[in-house]
Amino acid sequence: METSILTAVILPVSLAIIMLGMGLTLKLENFKKIFQYPKAAIIGLTNQLIVLPIIGFVLAISFDLSPDMAMGLMIIAACPGGPTSNLITHIAKGDIALSISLTAITSMLTVFTIPIILSFALNYFTQDSNAQIELPILNTIIQITGITIVPVTIGMLIKNYYPKFADNMESPMRIASTVIFVAVLLGIILANKHHIVEYLKKVGLIALALNIATMALGFYSSKFFQLNLKQSISITIESGIQNGTLAIVIATSILQQTAMSIPAAVYSLLMFLTSGVLIYQFGRKKNSSESVA
Repeated sequence: METSILTAVILPVSLAIIMLGMGLTLKLENFKKIFQYPKAAIIGLTNQLIVLPIIGFVLAISFDLSPDMAMGLMIIAACPGGPTSNLITHIAKGDIALSISLTAITSMLTVFTIPIILSFALNYFTQDSNAQIELPILNTIIQITGITIVPVTIGMLIKNYYPKFADNMESPMRIASTVIFVAVLLGIILANKHHIVEYLKKVGLIALALNIATMALGFYSSKFFQLNLKQSISITIESGIQNGTLAIVIATSILQQTAMSIPAAVYSLLMFLTSGVLIYQFGRKKNSSESVA
């Protein structure tokens, strides 16, 4: 299979299927819940859309990353949330309604924030390099809309008009989304198998630092603003779990720079490890609080 077919067709279609599956779990009420938890929602959205890219930018500069690796880090930092964060929040026994609401809103807003963040990053990190990379903002908005907003909307319409079918499809679509996500990661790793050790040395520690920093930001900002434990769990996970599939699609399909997908692939692998630790730690907190009660 040619790489062009993979990046131009298979990856975008895979992401659209994942987003369709997310849409099958959403109702208009999920958007209304943002107004029921305004403080928690504002904290989560601020962390995801503003602070997270700033942390990624500071790390890229501090570690003097190459243009490709710096851009890859900025891409993953600009792609918050996704269905994975909802699944992990559910397992960690966080506030799933808040998690889904944040995912729904960020899915809409990132159509506009991603082009802005990446346009700035490209101008900053690639201006002195030989690679002439341009980001057509309007086309990028259209492409991201086509592979995220449109399938989510279709999924929501199915949920509204055929709720039983949507409920029956929720579990299979979740499994399919997980399989597709893993397959995408393996595809990127195999395509770069001769350089993967080199890439891990270059960006592995930094990707881990970004992940831990954003999760810490989510947890401590939640505690500072006195959110309850379930809300804190959701904000922590939403702040640290990124939409790796979307980041990979942007790097390979929109920017057509395969090397820039490496930080996203590395981050995606690491975030599952750290989220496993979180699930264990939060589980202990809940169990101890329940036993005291």
